[in-house]
Amino acid sequence: MTFRFRSQSLWLSACFGLLGLNATLLQTPAFASSSSSGNTVTVSRSTEASGLAQGRDRYRAGQFAEAILAWKAAAQQYQTSGDRLNQALALSYVSLGYQELSQWQEAEAAIQESLKLLKAATPAADAILWAQSLNTQAKLLLSTGKAQAALETWQQAQKYYEQAGDRIGSIGSQINQAQALQTLGFYRRSRQQLEALNQSLKAMPDSEVKVSGLRSLGSALYMIGANADSQKVLEEGLEIARKLNLTTEVSDLLQNLGRATADLGNPDEALHYFEEADQAATSPLDRLQSRLQRFKLFADYGLTNEAAPLAPQILEQIQQLPASRTSLYTAINFAATLNRFENPAQAVSIPAISKLLEKTVRSAQQLQDQQAEAHALNQWSQWYQRTQQWNEAKTLSQQSLQLARQIQANDIIAQSTWQLGKLNRIQGNRSEAISDYTEAVKALQAMRGDLVAVNPDMQFSFRESVEPVYRELVALLLEGQPSQENLVHARDLIESLQVAELDNFFREACLDKTQQIDQIDPTATVVYPIILPDRLAIIHSTAGQPLRYYSTPKPQAEVEQTLTEMLAALSPVSNVKDRNRLSKQLYDWLIRPAEEAQALKNTKTLVFVLDGRLRNIPMAALYDGKQYLIEKYAVTLSPGLQLMASQSLNPNQIDAIVGGISESRSGFAALPGVEAEVKKISKTVPSSTLFNQQFTGQALSQEVNNSQANVVHLATHGQFSSRMEDTFLLTWDGQVNVKELSELLKKRQGDTTKPIELLVLSACDTATGDDRAVLGLAGLAVKSGARSTIASLWPVKDNAASQLMTNFYQQLRKPGISKAEALRQAQLELIQKTDFRDPFFWSAFVLVGNWQ
Repeated sequence: MTFRFRSQSLWLSACFGLLGLNATLLQTPAFASSSSSGNTVTVSRSTEASGLAQGRDRYRAGQFAEAILAWKAAAQQYQTSGDRLNQALALSYVSLGYQELSQWQEAEAAIQESLKLLKAATPAADAILWAQSLNTQAKLLLSTGKAQAALETWQQAQKYYEQAGDRIGSIGSQINQAQALQTLGFYRRSRQQLEALNQSLKAMPDSEVKVSGLRSLGSALYMIGANADSQKVLEEGLEIARKLNLTTEVSDLLQNLGRATADLGNPDEALHYFEEADQAATSPLDRLQSRLQRFKLFADYGLTNEAAPLAPQILEQIQQLPASRTSLYTAINFAATLNRFENPAQAVSIPAISKLLEKTVRSAQQLQDQQAEAHALNQWSQWYQRTQQWNEAKTLSQQSLQLARQIQANDIIAQSTWQLGKLNRIQGNRSEAISDYTEAVKALQAMRGDLVAVNPDMQFSFRESVEPVYRELVALLLEGQPSQENLVHARDLIESLQVAELDNFFREACLDKTQQIDQIDPTATVVYPIILPDRLAIIHSTAGQPLRYYSTPKPQAEVEQTLTEMLAALSPVSNVKDRNRLSKQLYDWLIRPAEEAQALKNTKTLVFVLDGRLRNIPMAALYDGKQYLIEKYAVTLSPGLQLMASQSLNPNQIDAIVGGISESRSGFAALPGVEAEVKKISKTVPSSTLFNQQFTGQALSQEVNNSQANVVHLATHGQFSSRMEDTFLLTWDGQVNVKELSELLKKRQGDTTKPIELLVLSACDTATGDDRAVLGLAGLAVKSGARSTIASLWPVKDNAASQLMTNFYQQLRKPGISKAEALRQAQLELIQKTDFRDPFFWSAFVLVGNWQ
């Protein structure tokens, strides 16, 4: 099988239970009827007990409304009979059911009543009851944005689980604590928690409990981006499950491994796992899920001929499923994946899909599952859009939106209003479309934290379900001759898209502090280029002036092809004439219109907020036919409005930490020029040095925390990638990933010590074949907490890098010079006075963040 290019899609999930890869990182409480310690709660073989059992069955079947009714009835009966402890147990279950339906107020009321009963119980409630209710409360707290309280509550739950001898419960609580730590931004503590749990599991004898724990741990590691560790843990669990002949666990682990390896970009390996899962499946539902995963995998890579034969089998199996949340989302996922086919009729007829979605809506109504109903309605609308039945499509999306508003589900509001916006745009209703798109963007922004977290029912693919909303709205706003109001709106959207991309990169809402960058410096002009399907749009913003708009009608494919050719032409062995031609073309698109309008006559610094593949191009190397852009302006990059306040470094107060590795390490080539670079910088500015064996992660952390240094210069291998987990710096003892570096550098924020004004990474590279790799640089620049970051986009010859860096620090020590101007002068020095005039040697170094 040949897999080439992957395009991700929106994917709904109805997994529940203990930590499936597509499920929330929240352990669903084990349904216990008695305790192994403390005062035992005995659930009698009575009507009340059968009510609890019926509720559990309905819950596990995904029929949450029916489960709630059964548990409420049981709770009422326990109250009547005076059994307060079992009433508390039933109410804990009620809260869990309401949480599944996103009915947060009802869930809160039920769990508070449960805890109230436990506190008042005489004799005291047993440990397992406390553990269960606290676990349910913690799940609710995290779901409603109270991560610190959730962490503390899970810590209490863990103690009770251990007191009760419930190892699975204890494992689940520890994993959930790691998720809460991750949400709070304590990445190292989160990782340490999971690593400690891994060691505990390894020490356990092989058993079903150990396998379940490894599956849960593997899922948790995957969700925080530790993909390699996740795969190892899941494979270890699979090996034990096979040895113990745990057939259900084998099937689950194979599916988890398939999803994990698919997300890692290993589709052939993923396909193998899904095929094995199909063979190992012990139930029709497991078999269906593995086939659906194979179907989606083929669709992700555009292999419709391979996917099509699976479609009739999947449809037939879905139709045989009883009504449950699982069956609802399975149907919606299948329809959504099929809708991405250019010709879905080659797999299943459109009337058959419409009939399936109609049945799904009815089933959701019967189950009182408004979330699933809203998702199904919106998916059904998209199929009517495909057949150009605009009015029917609108009606369905409006119904979806109405439900979403009732349950305050911003994820569904975003999808429904986006769909309505597309329909209005198609019908020429521009103002209505803008209104719809604007509401969609607001909904996405309202759910920033949830958007990038793992949600039990919805996972957004950023490139398929978030980014297009922003771009399509910008395109609408910039049609014709846009007003200042629309230009400001479009500019703000471009900024917000930058933030959303970084949130997606880090899998969390990571930017909070804002400062209007076009108000920082009146001699700076901010350039916002955005690649639209039919044109390259550019907005220029200068303090005290109206926004200016320029547009070049060019198909997106042509613009991106030019950018691809330009990046290749920056190689020192490329044809100079070709490079100059391409560089001049980009100059004509991005800069010349403003120069011809005299809009840049007072500009000293150009600040680029770059979009898409433009990020890969060093703007300093643009060429007007006579001069490079850097010869006319200082050039800097910004991830957007979110900049931390900064000022020019006082030349008498520069204090640096200089670290580097010159020797070959961990499979990375030696960097012999690093030794000279470190020595020259140390002579130029006051500094402490960590070199080769001294340059460990712990030593760097200690040096940063114990010094007053305001500059950190690291001359070591590093890689930027569009994947957070593949963005790292090399230390002598391993790698420091972007989140760990961020946590390390940000420890000083808020202290009385100096902030880190400048982070310099002089030997980094962008990931091969990753056209969005520079996103990793932007992410590191923002997340590090440093006011400014200088980094190389590709490895540069040691001598050139050493000369440029030495010149930079010499310039920086001059009074009143900004970081951007210091870098500019260092680059001009290479252009004018050395053998390194070729842009390859000097344009790789870019300044991101505050340029002052």
